[in-house]
Amino acid sequence: MRIAVQEQPFDLGAESDVFAAAATGMGAVVTFTGVVRDVDGGLEAMEIEHYPGMTESAIRKIAEDARDRWSLGDVLVIHRYGRLAPGERIMMVATAAPHRKDAFEAAEFLMDYLKSRAPFWKKEITRAGEGWVAARCEDEDALKRW
Repeated sequence: MRIAVQEQPFDLGAESDVFAAAATGMGAVVTFTGVVRDVDGGLEAMEIEHYPGMTESAIRKIAEDARDRWSLGDVLVIHRYGRLAPGERIMMVATAAPHRKDAFEAAEFLMDYLKSRAPFWKKEITRAGEGWVAARCEDEDALKRW
């Protein structure tokens, strides 16, 4: 299992290749990459803040829960912080499991957790100003299925 909270960009292809190559004996590898989106064309950047140590620990705990719950062979979570422009990669989740259902469900569980519970604070900077991103009901509702 690897948890990385980092400012620098990551190479999606290289990370996926290394993760998949290490997933010996697994029948499924699922990856997901989130990007900063600009819904209405006015986003200039998103600034992401976190508390070092606390963030990694919280993500590691939920990744361990996912690994145990779905009998995963491996888990990778990369999440960036700092100033990110629209279109930049913000995070990556990868899961490896003997069967695809477990790999997909665990990846969705991790993504839902990262979206709503991981200790990150996001500020949107737009042409009109800036403001902190509030929790969304849809993100909270997504957690109810787990």
